[in-house]
Amino acid sequence: MRVLGLDPGLRNTGWGVIDVIDNRLRHVADGVVKSDASLSLAERLVQLFDGVTGVIGQWSPEEAAVEETFVNKNPESTLKLGQARGVVLLAPAKAGLPVGEYAAALVKQAVVGTGRAAKDQVGMMVRTLLPGCLAATPDAADALAVAICHAHHRATQRKLRAALR
Repeated sequence: MRVLGLDPGLRNTGWGVIDVIDNRLRHVADGVVKSDASLSLAERLVQLFDGVTGVIGQWSPEEAAVEETFVNKNPESTLKLGQARGVVLLAPAKAGLPVGEYAAALVKQAVVGTGRAAKDQVGMMVRTLLPGCLAATPDAADALAVAICHAHHRATQRKLRAALR
């Protein structure tokens, strides 16, 4: 199964693609979709949508996973991040992909072992879990962590369903 992980942001939306083969993970690609801060909010959201849609078209994932938005102290920033997240959720859903959503603490727990891990710890563990992966930016590393989290949770759900049968 091929999974697209997405770390939404209005300025930079990280993305990462992994293949899940049995219980093994393989890095496929990663990067960042950027929006131009000189444009209107609507135009920036179009850039994010088009960028994520392009990644989906290029890498053909079967499922997607998106990190949930955390609320910060600035309400205006939180609202803009929420709008970016909405567009990032829309792109894979419109492409017909199932989309999982994960809290940042759950992603960190799945990858590092603690929900309060620092960004550099997440990046180091992503590179450890995906040999050969250099992760273009911290946003791309976070997106790969979201994909890894989705792969782990999906495998657990499958095992539970099988046990219940």
